[in-house]
Amino acid sequence: MHQGHDHDHHHHGNGAGAGHNHAGPVKNVVQWQTPHKAQPAEAEPLHGEPDLDLVEAAFVEGFSRTSDPTSFLRLARIPFEAADADGRKLVLLRVETDAVTDVGSLTPHLGGGTLRYDPLPGKMVAQRRRLRFVYFDGAGLRPLTLGEVRGLSSSS
Repeated sequence: MHQGHDHDHHHHGNGAGAGHNHAGPVKNVVQWQTPHKAQPAEAEPLHGEPDLDLVEAAFVEGFSRTSDPTSFLRLARIPFEAADADGRKLVLLRVETDAVTDVGSLTPHLGGGTLRYDPLPGKMVAQRRRLRFVYFDGAGLRPLTLGEVRGLSSSS
């Protein structure tokens, strides 16, 4: 309550802020935690390919049930031999799927430096499948996401 009235103060000044303590424009809320944020080994989907997460989920479901994995990979246009952006030859060794269940969350305390851990209630537990294509690049193993595999140049 201010000077006998309790409401937004769009009539005071230019209306750029919310209330008396905000001189500048109102900024969007910042989310401190991004659930299922990609780890360094996980790349973001290719730009321009909508619903890649749904395509990946359908791939995992179908691949786990197929009687002929090699033909399934061919049908999905997953290259057995390819070249990366630097021209290095890659050969496909295996397809990995993991079951991932998130049962807790971390929230940074104000000021950073420390974190708060909270176990998730049953309704908030998240389950998903993760897909990796493991290629050999001549020196070591390279796990790639479906989006990364889609960006490879086929060499066969």
